[in-house]
Amino acid sequence: MSNESPQSESGGKSLSLGIIFLTIFIDLVGFSIIFPLFPAILEHYGQSGLLLSLTESLDEFSAATGAGERFTPVLFGGILGSLYAILQFFFAPIWGTLSDRKGRRPILLITTLGVFASYVIWGFSGSFLLLVIARIIGGCMSGNISVATAAVADITTKKNRSKGMGIVGAAFGLGFIIGPAIGGFFSQFNLLESHPNWAQYGINPFSMVAFIASGLALLNFVWVKARFAESLSDENRGKIETRNPIARLTQKMSPSIAKTNLTYFVFMFAFAGMEFTLTFLGASRFGFTATENAWMMVFVGFVLVIVQGGLVRRLAPKLGEKRVATSGLGLVAIGLSILAIAESVSTLYIGLGFMAFGIGLCSPTLTSLVSLFASESEQGKALGAFRAIGSLARAMGPILASFLFWWYGSTPLYFVGAVITIVAMLLCSRLPNPVKS
Repeated sequence: MSNESPQSESGGKSLSLGIIFLTIFIDLVGFSIIFPLFPAILEHYGQSGLLLSLTESLDEFSAATGAGERFTPVLFGGILGSLYAILQFFFAPIWGTLSDRKGRRPILLITTLGVFASYVIWGFSGSFLLLVIARIIGGCMSGNISVATAAVADITTKKNRSKGMGIVGAAFGLGFIIGPAIGGFFSQFNLLESHPNWAQYGINPFSMVAFIASGLALLNFVWVKARFAESLSDENRGKIETRNPIARLTQKMSPSIAKTNLTYFVFMFAFAGMEFTLTFLGASRFGFTATENAWMMVFVGFVLVIVQGGLVRRLAPKLGEKRVATSGLGLVAIGLSILAIAESVSTLYIGLGFMAFGIGLCSPTLTSLVSLFASESEQGKALGAFRAIGSLARAMGPILASFLFWWYGSTPLYFVGAVITIVAMLLCSRLPNPVKS
C-alpha cells in the first residue's frame, strides 16, 4: 500500500511539507531562543526565592568541587535547557500515539496553540516561577515534533522518504540558527526602559523576545488551521496503546527499530553535550566574545541547512540511508577529534565543518530508517519514541558534558565525544537495509 495521502496527489504535498517545516522550525526556535539569555536571566531573577535557592545550591557545589564561579551559570543553563528536553521526552510519544488515532491535524492544532500560549506567559513572567511554567508548557507542546515528522511519512513514499526527512533536518538546522539569533538580538530591546510601569503586569527584560516568538507561533497555528489538510488516512489509523514514555521505550519493538533508536541515542548523547559546550570552548580556548560565538553557531547551522535541505536528498536515494548515516557519523567523529586539538580559529572551523556536514547526513537518514522500518499505521508511535529518545539524550548530554568540561577540560571531553560517536557509527553499520517496495 502506498504511504501517500490524498493530498500528495496535488499541490497539497508541498504545502503540507511547508507547514511541517514551519512547525518544527518554531519548536526548535523555542528550544534554542533562550540559550544566549541564561546569564541575563540568572541576573534578573537571581533574588527570587526559587532561583536564589537553586543558585545557592549550585554555588556550594561549585565551591566544593573547586570548579569556580563560572560553573554556576553553566549548570544553570544546563538544567533549564534540559527541562525543555525532558518534557519533550515525555510528551513526544503521547502526541505521536494520539495522532495515530485522532489524526495529525487536530493534534498539531492543539500543540501549536499551546506553544503560542507558552510564549505569551513568558512575555508576562514577572517572576521566575512563571518563566518556569512557560518553559514547562512549551516543552510539553513541542513534543509535537513527532507528529510533524509522522506527517512527513504520511505524504511521502518509502522511496523518497529521505527527501522529506531532509526537510525536517533543514528545519532543525535553521531553528538552531534563528533561535539564538532572535534571543540575542531582541534581548537588546527592554520594554521596561521606556515603560517602567509595565512591570506591574509582569513585563520583563525578555518580553520582547517572547512576544516575537509568540508571533511566529501564532502564525504557525493560523497556517495549520487554514491550510493543513489531514495527512493520515482513516485506514491507517491505529489503536492507542500505552502512553507512558518509559514503557514506550521499553516495550517490544522490531529489532530494526530498536537498533536504530539505540544508534540515535548514542549519537545524540554525544552531540548534545558537544553542542552545549561549544560556546564555552570558543570562549575558554580562543577568547571568543558572544558575537564570535554566535557566528560560530551560525556557521554550523548554515552547513546543516545546506546538507539536510539539499545534499542528503540526493545522496540517500542513490547510496541508501544506512550508508549515508554511517558515513555521516564517521565525519562527526573526525570533526570532534579536530575540535579536541584545534589551536587556531581556522582549524576550529575545519572541525566544525566536518561535524556539521556529518550531522547533516546522519540525522535525517536515521529518522528515515525508523520510518521505513515501521508500518504505515505506526508512524506516529515509532517516530514519537524516536524523538523521545533524542530528547532524553538532549536532557542528559549537556549536564554530563558540563561536568567533564570544567573538571577535565575541552580536549578530553571532545575526544570522549568522538569515541562515543564511533560507537554509534559501528552500531549503524550493523543495521539492516530497509525494504522500500
